Amino acid sequence: MATFLYNLGRLAFRRRHFVALIWVALLTLAGVGAASAPAAGTTSFSIPGTEAQKAFDLLEQRFPGASADGATGRIVFKAPDGQKMTDADNKATVAKTVKELGGGTEVVSVTDPFTTNAVSKDGSVAYTSVKYEVPGMELADSTRESLEAAGDDARAAGLTVDVGGDALEAGAEPGAAGEIVGIAIAAVVLVITLGSIVAAGLPLLTAIIGVGIGVSTITVLAKALDLGDTTSTLALMIGLAVGIDYALFIVSRYRNELAEGRDREEAAGRATGTAGSAVVFAGLTVVIALAGLAVVNVPMLTKMGLAAAGTVVIAVLIALTMIPAMLGYAGRKIRPAGEKRKSSKERKSSKEQTSADAATSQKQAKPNMGTRWASFVIRRPVAVLVLGVVGLGAIALPATQLELGLPDDGSQPTSTTQRRAYDTLSEGFGPGFNGPLMIVVDAKDSDDPTAAFGDVADGIKDLKDVVTVTPPAPNKAGDTATITVIPNSKPSSTQTEDLVHAIRDKGSDFKADTDAEVLVTGTTAMNIDFSQKLNDALVPYLALVVGLAFLLLIVVFRSILVPLKAALGFLLSVLAALGAVVAVFQWGWFSGLIGVEETGPIMSMMPIFMVGVVFGLAMDYEVFLVTRMREAFVHGESASQAVVTGFRHSARVVVAAAIIMMAVFGGFISSGESMIKMIGFGLAIAVFFDAFVVRMAIVPAVLALLGKKAWWLPKWLDRALPNVDVEGEGLRVHDDPAKGSDADEDRELVRV
Repeated sequence: MATFLYNLGRLAFRRRHFVALIWVALLTLAGVGAASAPAAGTTSFSIPGTEAQKAFDLLEQRFPGASADGATGRIVFKAPDGQKMTDADNKATVAKTVKELGGGTEVVSVTDPFTTNAVSKDGSVAYTSVKYEVPGMELADSTRESLEAAGDDARAAGLTVDVGGDALEAGAEPGAAGEIVGIAIAAVVLVITLGSIVAAGLPLLTAIIGVGIGVSTITVLAKALDLGDTTSTLALMIGLAVGIDYALFIVSRYRNELAEGRDREEAAGRATGTAGSAVVFAGLTVVIALAGLAVVNVPMLTKMGLAAAGTVVIAVLIALTMIPAMLGYAGRKIRPAGEKRKSSKERKSSKEQTSADAATSQKQAKPNMGTRWASFVIRRPVAVLVLGVVGLGAIALPATQLELGLPDDGSQPTSTTQRRAYDTLSEGFGPGFNGPLMIVVDAKDSDDPTAAFGDVADGIKDLKDVVTVTPPAPNKAGDTATITVIPNSKPSSTQTEDLVHAIRDKGSDFKADTDAEVLVTGTTAMNIDFSQKLNDALVPYLALVVGLAFLLLIVVFRSILVPLKAALGFLLSVLAALGAVVAVFQWGWFSGLIGVEETGPIMSMMPIFMVGVVFGLAMDYEVFLVTRMREAFVHGESASQAVVTGFRHSARVVVAAAIIMMAVFGGFISSGESMIKMIGFGLAIAVFFDAFVVRMAIVPAVLALLGKKAWWLPKWLDRALPNVDVEGEGLRVHDDPAKGSDADEDRELVRV
């Protein structure tokens, strides 16, 4: 592996014009394709194998032309104090609004609140429902604008009017200002870490090119593969973070190789062969974690994972080829590690120094922060380990109270019309009105379908937490009917979930009595089924991803205990991150600091999504940090010395990489979309816990306690495993003959 990448790095350095041309051509091709690609259509939300999805599919079959998947909009009217919606003037205003809506394009039907009993008992609130031909993501902008403007005349007449429903969905806004701030912070960190604007610019440039290719490709395929805006946002988030980090590690290693006296082409080859090997395996762990989301069997989640994994692959390829090419263009503008910019007088003086003086100066150099920290941890491993584990364990405690759900209009900021419409409906009709349940009764095998429909409706009325049950609405064939049930609790409450399960449990009795099958669907039921499906898939997914990555890390580190420690550390950091998410987004702790206006259940996909993404990123730091320790150990250092050497060379860069990732993910916290905000916060805090507590504290403490045992591997397994040479042992044959083939023997060991 190291030898192949070494040759690849040197080739890219020499043929930099060709390499740069290829990547620029790919970026141009992807950009042109994205610009000319058809607009993305619906991002259908299906959950194969669930009762809600089965009922939805049955509706499309038995009620053809009813646009079962069409968008819906609600215009909510509230009368001024002292008036009622049933007053003549207010009724006339609403009738005018209904008429205007009915003449719009893509509209299937518009209800009149005064004929459908859509007026609250006290007469203060009324609403009209609009049904469209296509899903919300496919609605024309003019249609959506007409819906939003439909209440203008009513407002002018003195009514309070707000609009809700999925017809207003126009895709997630990632928060451009936050992204810019994140990239700016990354740029500052890169300049401090790499010592020059040119060196700092390379990771940013290559990461932006990689993300540009990845996101543009997703845009090109969006229509054909049914990819939504969230898919692009995730790919942008992950691709930008790993793209910067992977390039940072190679550029940093390049500067270290220059400091050892190698020429620029040789240094580029060495950096690609050593740090590049770590990049390959770190990238593989991320790809495994993201692609593994397919085991959940939720098409939307599978597409998100595969798209983000593809962007990571592009980031790895760019780091291995374009970075060495750019290093060739940079020339002497990128200085060796530790070399400061000098004045002309200092440069003249430096020319007069002998090589012996330089060597003496290097030996007497003050240990860096990484060396001092690792030495501290090795002297007190038990205290550091206990403090780290107990601290993360305490932060993880809120995760035991985790409540899952999917965001609805009730989780929107209070400044939005969707949220105001939601609150007004809750005020006028009760909290359950925002999450009606749709009951589908399949009486095709029943002797008396009409009687079966009535029995089901009557049976549901007797259940707890039911406010309203509408009369059955049969199809033309008379073999299937829909019944709408209004719960007494809000859509995301446990009481509503209990009601869904109660109706389904009673379905077996209906089947026995009437030969009719009863299915529960609707947005609320779909959300409940989605949460349950993700919960059921979490353990198999965790076993698959951690298992595959564990095997991969055994090959990389040629150790059993090091990969095991890496996996356990990941579990600790992801649980702590989930605890922080629960504390902020569910309990409301410090929620005002990041603009969380409404607390509630945690997004259903958050646990499994964080497991996938955070595991991949956690293994990045593990590979980058521990491979340098492994390299030192293989080259003859003691176990404790290898830990310090690894920190001396890698700690500064790992910390910088973590800060960059936190800045990139943190930029998405400014998004107005609650799902993107939660993902950004969760990933940023998870990176903080994993990089600064697990990898910087717990890992060296455990390795110090294990000593040589950390690198133990059964002889039979050692013979069976392929030798991927991540440490670059095979590159010793390329050592400068002037230095001698045993140059590594002259390396100064750090004493602890």
